[in-house]
Amino acid sequence: MYQALYRKWRPQTFADVIGQQHITDTLRAQLQSGRLSHAYLFTGTRGTGKTTCAKILARAVNCEHPVNGDPCNECAACRGILDGSVLDVTEIDAASNNGVDNIRDLRDETRYTPAQVKKRVFIIDEVHMLSIGAFNALLKTLEEPPEHVLFILATTELHKVPATILSRCQRFDFRRIGAEDIARRLLDVAAGEGIQLTEGAARLIARLADGAMRDALSMLDRAAAAGAVDEQTVTTALGVLGQDDGVRLAEALKAGDLAAAVGLLDEYYNAGRDLASVYDQMLGLIRDALLVKTSKTDVSGLISPAYSVKTLQKLCDGLASSTLIAWSRVIGDALDRMRSAANRRVEAELCAVRLCSLGAENYDTLGGRVEALEEKLKNGVPVQVVQGAAVPARGTDAPPPPGDEDAPPPPDDSDAPPWLGEEQGQAAPAKQEEPAAAVPTQADWPHWAKLLEALTGKINTGAHTNLKLSARGVEEDGGLVILCEDSITAMLAKAEPTMKVIREQAAALAGAPIKVKVREAGDEPVQKKNTAVDELIGRAKAFDIQVKEL
Repeated sequence: MYQALYRKWRPQTFADVIGQQHITDTLRAQLQSGRLSHAYLFTGTRGTGKTTCAKILARAVNCEHPVNGDPCNECAACRGILDGSVLDVTEIDAASNNGVDNIRDLRDETRYTPAQVKKRVFIIDEVHMLSIGAFNALLKTLEEPPEHVLFILATTELHKVPATILSRCQRFDFRRIGAEDIARRLLDVAAGEGIQLTEGAARLIARLADGAMRDALSMLDRAAAAGAVDEQTVTTALGVLGQDDGVRLAEALKAGDLAAAVGLLDEYYNAGRDLASVYDQMLGLIRDALLVKTSKTDVSGLISPAYSVKTLQKLCDGLASSTLIAWSRVIGDALDRMRSAANRRVEAELCAVRLCSLGAENYDTLGGRVEALEEKLKNGVPVQVVQGAAVPARGTDAPPPPGDEDAPPPPDDSDAPPWLGEEQGQAAPAKQEEPAAAVPTQADWPHWAKLLEALTGKINTGAHTNLKLSARGVEEDGGLVILCEDSITAMLAKAEPTMKVIREQAAALAGAPIKVKVREAGDEPVQKKNTAVDELIGRAKAFDIQVKEL
């Protein structure tokens, strides 16, 4: 009968345990010196070797011919414990035996001396699942067990274990296993099983295992069903992103190419990959990119082995650290929504839309946004600037609005006296208030480019960058109006002493003092006609009264 790889290749001695040398060395030293504790607590994440070390320790304390603290695995006691025929070594799953009665039964068993071996060993796995009553029932026995009894407790959630239990045990913290150690172990297992495993595939599985050796062996088991195992096989079998896939998606987001990003998501979706898992892996890529971008030292040992430093450096060109942080926040929010979304694919594509069009609200601070703009300018990444344009006024030759092309022209009675109706005994028709006149198209200020150049080094770098990217100068009533496309740019331009420097440089370019205003695009003042004044001027002209208009 086929046996899963993680069971078949479970370490049989402390020397075989990967990545937990700080624990195995201590346990072997205690076994050699005979200074064993009566209770041990093994804690750590899943798949790091807690149960494995507990079983090795159970054999080592009962081994007839131990070798430097390791069990020989050849004597009758070791063989009996391995095949399960020795009933003095009991493994209990606390998840399904978590009641007071279960612990009372266990406590009663501790009274009896072992029948086949030296010590009775009770391995309680997932001990945090015990109820409060069960913990209380275990306390006294755990504190002062008989000499022939050894307790080994294992848990993945240490914070759920009462302090009264912790204080009665020797605690050992199992670390996550390093990706390099997992990759080497996978290559050894593949060689022993006759599986053709490439080094790149081993590194990819090691990264996905997240420090758990058991998870890595289970992934290898799944991928090996198709034969030879390379990176493509792993990504297909496990439904995850490959190294190139993650970088391709990041490059599309960096360029703001929404069509390419959504196309890649569609490709991954049709390939059966979980889009939430895709974004989760993108967070890992962003984390590695941030380390490469911000660290001033060599971080090759800290980043995922799936990506090289050179690849990440190329990705970071044109990307500010604040942009990467904004990406992580947008993706994190999208992952929260995807857990309860009715259509996860739509939510994933909306996330791509947000990533391709980051706004000021996505950055932590104004300085972060300025940093992102400066990074784009420094690396020559094209920046799309939407200029605020005024709405042109409709002239006399302009086409009529839709729907009234066939309407007759209005009668021209501008020359008729306004009191004509009164002489005929008719009331003068009420004059309707004329609509507000649109602001005419403003001409660009001729010295705007020179002004931007003159401001270099004289005003705040962030304000100067925003003016170059998000503002333009127009001429209005002989003065300069700086039209800003957003409120942040307008705020930076209005701040002192920035405004004072702008006025001085503008006056120097114009050759005379000039009025300078800052306005956000879309907030242009609307000029309304004063109908009362116009009527008064019309009556004066009818009596040949000279009126001087100012």
